[in-house]
Amino acid sequence: MFDKLASQPNDPLLALIGLYNDDSRTDKIDLGVGVYRDDMGNTPVLRSVKAAEKLLLETQSSKSYVAPEGDRVFLDLLWDLVGGKATGRFAAGVQTPGGSGALRLASDLIARAGTGRLHLGLPSWPNHAGIFGATGLNVETHVYFDVPTQDVRFSSVMKAFSEAQRGDAVLIHASCHNPTGAGFTPAQWAELASVIAERRLVPLIDSAYQGFGAGIEEDVAGLRTLIAAAPEALVAVSCSKSFGIYRERTGAIFAVAQTQAAADTARSNLVTLARTSYSMPPDHGAAVVRTILASDVLRKDWMDELNAMRGRLQGLRRELASALSDGWQLAPQLAEQQGMFSLLPLKEADVLTLRKAHGIYMPTSGRINIAGLKSADIERVATVLTPLLG
Repeated sequence: MFDKLASQPNDPLLALIGLYNDDSRTDKIDLGVGVYRDDMGNTPVLRSVKAAEKLLLETQSSKSYVAPEGDRVFLDLLWDLVGGKATGRFAAGVQTPGGSGALRLASDLIARAGTGRLHLGLPSWPNHAGIFGATGLNVETHVYFDVPTQDVRFSSVMKAFSEAQRGDAVLIHASCHNPTGAGFTPAQWAELASVIAERRLVPLIDSAYQGFGAGIEEDVAGLRTLIAAAPEALVAVSCSKSFGIYRERTGAIFAVAQTQAAADTARSNLVTLARTSYSMPPDHGAAVVRTILASDVLRKDWMDELNAMRGRLQGLRRELASALSDGWQLAPQLAEQQGMFSLLPLKEADVLTLRKAHGIYMPTSGRINIAGLKSADIERVATVLTPLLG
């Protein structure tokens, strides 16, 4: 059987990790891998996470399976954090292996419902198209962001949504757009909500960076605007970045509807789809998040840590933008973008030169992970980037 299979190419980002690890230079810089790093270049375990794990170690009484839909308390607490309570909609959630698992279940549900079509703005997280294509959805693309001008092409997004058919799904990043860092204004969120409601579209909202942009509440304001307007919505949530628990693969998919019965029906289908994929979700990461969100003390400590991470990212953005400003007129826009990533107007040959000549690693797309920078490296990075960007 295996002889009939064709060897598949390595994922570009995973291959980049290997290239970086094989580089013996001591001054190499990793601006590719999508994880938060501190000033020492480490991805730390948060204090609040360690405290929650200590409580679990002392009090957890079983390692039996969780329910097929996952930990209900975790789901309720997470939805309060993301969706809030004043949306006028009903939500039903299913715990998933990470945000990717949530997107896969959402894609499976869209395919099962018979819609079969999803509108995706480009550029986007590369795995979006792979996940949606794997379930047989017809993925129609439109321009979301113009790299040379560093502008969101809102007119292109609105045109695509205005021409979409009733029941079509539309993928929207809740905040901290990956890979561009550029998002919608409040007025644009309102316009999107209006066209989604008018065309009876189903927003699939990918929320992976809550708290990394403008704030914990601010980063879901647009999401809440959409779900308050849309008859139905799907919200895929990842806890990897906000709680720093990447390897625990903790996420959830929420079906949002105008009645609890409709939301529960969607959840029953999501559970059935999960059963034939991974059966039961992993517990540890969800138990950690539940423990933090259920404790006033741990929640406050987590929020303080998340605010500090966001503050560091914003500071790095300002420093890099300032260092680039003399040679690149669009540099100030880097400071206005949010989250871990920005997408620089670099050619593939430029990116390869950065690797070979300077030990600076990023994907050939030109996506830069701001969190991979250290303040001490900014001048060096800016010096080699300026002639390529200017």
